[in-house]
Amino acid sequence: MSGTIEVPESSSVAKGKAPLIATPAQEKAGWKKGVAIIDFLLRLGAIGSALGAAASMGTSDEILPFFTQFFQFEASYDDLPTFQFFVIAMAIVGGYLVLSLPFSIVAIVRPNAVGLRLLLLILDVVALTLANSSASAAAAIVYLAHNGNSNTNWLAICQQFGDFCQTASGAVVASFIAVVLFMFLIALSALALRRH
Repeated sequence: MSGTIEVPESSSVAKGKAPLIATPAQEKAGWKKGVAIIDFLLRLGAIGSALGAAASMGTSDEILPFFTQFFQFEASYDDLPTFQFFVIAMAIVGGYLVLSLPFSIVAIVRPNAVGLRLLLLILDVVALTLANSSASAAAAIVYLAHNGNSNTNWLAICQQFGDFCQTASGAVVASFIAVVLFMFLIALSALALRRH
């Protein structure tokens, strides 16, 4: 009489199927794949807000007639170099985000690709810097347009050019939404690289 008890193999192991228990490497890859999907969705949101901000500011224009049709006051984004910089910078940021989408898709397919994630992290920091600088400069001009500055005799123009100011203010808000989304993108990339 022997002291061992024979246990028959389960049917899934006997048929050559893998057991249903995930290994730590599979769990890690699954977590990184989830981060890559969130990264892709954040990029889509940032594309919408960056290109929306550029388009909104680029189409901001208002004309006020004064006495006759030949003598008019006009407010347009291209009257101010800061707003021109804003439109160009946000268009560049939006273009970068569109070009980064294929790399983000590759990061979903290959969640353990460290070099790709590091490249996206570095380029995201550069794009964040450009978006933040243009948004901050435009915000300062929009503030002056709304409130003026009595010390320098700069008048608030938003009482006359209300539609222009609303459009410019909306563009600045959209650009800061893109900045916040970039911050989340960078934090996610850094977290995924740290857990590698």
